Amino acid sequence: MCKDCGCSMGNHAHEHTHKDGVTHSHAHTHDAAVPHERDDHSHEHHSHVHTHADGTTHTHEHSHENLASHEQDKHDHQHEHAHPVLNESKTIDVIEKILSANDAEAAHNRAHLDELKILCVNLMSSPGAGKTTLLESTIKGSDFKIGVVEGDLETNQDADRIVKAGASAYQISTGQTCHLDAFMVHEGLHHLPLNELDIVFIENVGNLVCPASYDVGSHFNAVLLSVPEGDDKVSKYPVMFRAADVVLITKISLAPHFDFDVERVKNDARKLNPKVDIFTIDSKTGEGVQQWINYLKFKKELR
Repeated sequence: MCKDCGCSMGNHAHEHTHKDGVTHSHAHTHDAAVPHERDDHSHEHHSHVHTHADGTTHTHEHSHENLASHEQDKHDHQHEHAHPVLNESKTIDVIEKILSANDAEAAHNRAHLDELKILCVNLMSSPGAGKTTLLESTIKGSDFKIGVVEGDLETNQDADRIVKAGASAYQISTGQTCHLDAFMVHEGLHHLPLNELDIVFIENVGNLVCPASYDVGSHFNAVLLSVPEGDDKVSKYPVMFRAADVVLITKISLAPHFDFDVERVKNDARKLNPKVDIFTIDSKTGEGVQQWINYLKFKKELR
């Protein structure tokens, strides 16, 4: 389960979109959630059926003259089985194990990318902040060879856009899961032509909460905040912006039409992380795009 919202981390499908536009998909199952064991008690008028966690059942027969006498019946019968209790400490222990395994896989991803001298960037934001549009402008405006691991609940629409822009893409459809984890990204990396790439972007699922808690093996986190979302989001979602190495204020050309204070965003972000880099950008008009590309070149040289 997700440690933040409790969403399912079960079945998810991978859709691989090639440069030629051909897409294929396959599904995986991760049994990471806490098992929910329970006893189901089905009460008839004259019998009690008990189902154990191992699937076996037994029935206690009782005679009751009517519903009133049933309710008042003080009969006593012994249960020879224990009812398991999923307490808070057990849940926390399982979640910690999930995150430990994820962190180990993330370190493996990062080491693999380091060997190939590939820069990996984890893009996070709420839905509609402009992650895919930013990637399109980056692909078209730079000479980087780029691959993208795309994360969405459903469809391969964003992967199709990336391929059309001229990069490689691998789509992960997460189903009910609100973020990518290191294992999903590992799968995606092995479906990209890594030996040919300079930068790999991980376009995380649109969500300002859960993705911040999962290291996926990137070298830095970029969080997008669009002008229409409002300038209060940094203080409302501190975990996400505390995890940001760079904040991109997107759709900046819309600022005259919204009550959006850029300085407030900058101040709030630097209270959480004094070292965070902040850019204003508009992928449609091109404002700030070259500054972003120069930033990527600087980061790439450090590899």
